[in-house]
Amino acid sequence: MSKKLDEKFSKLDSSAQVLLKLRHTSEHVLHAAMQNLFPQLKKAMGPATDEGFYFDFDLDQKISEDLFPEIEKEMQKIINTKAKMVHENITPEAAKKLFSKNPYKLEWLSDIQKRGESVSIFRMIDPSGDEIDVDLCSGPHLDSVDQIKAFKLLTVAGAYWHGDEKNKMLTRIYGTCWPTQRELDEYLNRLEEAKRRDHRIIGKDLNLFVFSDLVGKGLPLLTSKGATIRRELERFVVDEELKRGYQHVVTPPLAKTELYKTSGHYPYYKDTMYPVMKVDEEELILRPMTCPHHFMLYKSSGHSYKELPIRMAELSPQFRYEKSGELTGLMRVRMFSLADAHIFATKDQAKQVISEVLDLIQFANEIFGMTKGEDYRYRLSLGDRKDDKKYFKDDAAWDLAEDVLREVLTERHEPFFEAPGEAAFYGPKIDVQVKKISGHEETAFTVQYDFVMPKRFDLKYTDNEGKEAQPIVIHRSSIGAFERTMAFLIEKYAGAFPTWLSPIQAIVIPISDKHLDYANGLYDQLKKQGIRVELNDKNEPLNARIRDAEMQKIPYILVVGDREAEQNTVSVRSRSQKGQNVVPVSEFVEKIKSEIFNKALA
Repeated sequence: MSKKLDEKFSKLDSSAQVLLKLRHTSEHVLHAAMQNLFPQLKKAMGPATDEGFYFDFDLDQKISEDLFPEIEKEMQKIINTKAKMVHENITPEAAKKLFSKNPYKLEWLSDIQKRGESVSIFRMIDPSGDEIDVDLCSGPHLDSVDQIKAFKLLTVAGAYWHGDEKNKMLTRIYGTCWPTQRELDEYLNRLEEAKRRDHRIIGKDLNLFVFSDLVGKGLPLLTSKGATIRRELERFVVDEELKRGYQHVVTPPLAKTELYKTSGHYPYYKDTMYPVMKVDEEELILRPMTCPHHFMLYKSSGHSYKELPIRMAELSPQFRYEKSGELTGLMRVRMFSLADAHIFATKDQAKQVISEVLDLIQFANEIFGMTKGEDYRYRLSLGDRKDDKKYFKDDAAWDLAEDVLREVLTERHEPFFEAPGEAAFYGPKIDVQVKKISGHEETAFTVQYDFVMPKRFDLKYTDNEGKEAQPIVIHRSSIGAFERTMAFLIEKYAGAFPTWLSPIQAIVIPISDKHLDYANGLYDQLKKQGIRVELNDKNEPLNARIRDAEMQKIPYILVVGDREAEQNTVSVRSRSQKGQNVVPVSEFVEKIKSEIFNKALA
């Protein structure tokens, strides 16, 4: 096992170690089976993952999921041999000879030699002593392949070697493996539910957003309905942040390259930044983050300790170059808008400021119907003192910042775990890890302790003795990127949003043309009350129009006919209840307005 992988493996609990071994061994069984079925293929690479495993193959034949039963059958044959996984360290020369016909393995070998590491291989040996498979690998694995009890191949996709579009497209096969069939079945059920809630499918069905090849990859276009959801999120977060003492500002979405060289972002993020634009005598670049802009606003005037903490917030468009293979609906895009903020504070204020940020994050999550410890938890992302290429060198500052974040989480009794090597280059952070329907976690937003950039930008304030002092900066996002948050919410609610977020909150459906006057009057009345309402008077059967409204997942369907027109009432079909209730119009208006104002979940 490589030193880096050994450190990672040693920090896993025993059950996670078992899963990693299961999945890593299953990956070997997969590529051994593929080698048997397609002798001409070249094995590239593949790891175990948090949810299973995958492997990349270079072969001319197209592989589809129709072939999975045959591949799984071959995998089971190998498992039935009870072959052992035998580790061996060999010389680079022997390894080059062993893998002489595989350019991918030769490239790995070259990298291993450059790092000065030993060459580790694993052989799969059956009880008779015959070798089934051999591959470059550092482990860990099960002792024997027959310990694999429940596995399943899931999908096939194209993947560029090293994720680089300039390289050859390989065939990637994904699979999963679990200790028992029951756990595998539960996982497959979660996957099915995740597919049903896929925000890309629901977003298309509900007409929330689209993509255009002519506009560009990873650049979503929000429809009127999608823009309505985003607008509600924007209003919610701005209003809430203003209540909590934030100053909302506006800064340009591009800046001189020199700004990001000063901040230190440029060497770390230049591969994910867009190319420099030369305008007149200046070099400009689309911003990948907002903090340097806010630092310049802070520096535009002097500050006293009495003003601190200063909370500067912005709904900030940002641009990151993501590889096309990594783009995923609204979850991963090339332009996003972040509910961003930077808090300038003294070191003594840090714990209180961070705790207040967590209060805001928790409040927002409660509004969204997310339960702490179930739907999300915190990750304390730490630096690596030995890696001064990735992290700013100041051991004492790192220790202080990490201790502050850890103390806040501990004192608040928050559910969290620690993740070495996941910090930003300028300081440790608390990541809010949201659990998706599939069980996979995604980072939704962060709280970062920054002790580096105040030095780089020479940020100052006057302390209580009249002397110059340097603030620390807390970077934070209250509800993350609007695009990603929308994706989370679409999947959480399967498109059936709470009324306050629903693009259409009510729809009026007259039974026939003779009820149009009353329906139009009701429509106008609701619209004047600020309710997002539509009128469906299409020349279609009533049941068809009701069904269409249900498919749009509109919270309230209002059917009106003779009785309703005579009594100034409305027949209400609620999305959350079966049947319908006839109530006075004024009663319905009061109910839905209260639901919207209180941001009720149902």
